Amino acid sequence: MDEKVFPKIITSLPEADIDFPGVTIKILQGKDNQMAFCHMEESGEAGEHVHGPQWGIVVEGEIELTINGETGIYKKGDYYYIPDGAPHSGTSKAGNYTIDFFDVPDRYKLKEK
Repeated sequence: MDEKVFPKIITSLPEADIDFPGVTIKILQGKDNQMAFCHMEESGEAGEHVHGPQWGIVVEGEIELTINGETGIYKKGDYYYIPDGAPHSGTSKAGNYTIDFFDVPDRYKLKEK
């Protein structure tokens, strides 16, 4: 993660245990929700899936999201909302940074130390 985009107060957060090569996600864990600071070092794709509500904003780069069958392109400064249980998928270009807020406490598990 580039500390010019996400400073040390973010890059020093615990890391999510994910199985996506080239993706780093730092987690701010709350009792009832999670905030994820994401960096895509490589372009990638997340197939269609569902989970609790999600709000996000693109900090750098570009992503394409399909939410409930509607596809949109989101660039720096754009935000998105995925309702509870809405089917969605996405693709991200290399170098993308996003911040995602999940209204569930367990969207991502933390990496064991």
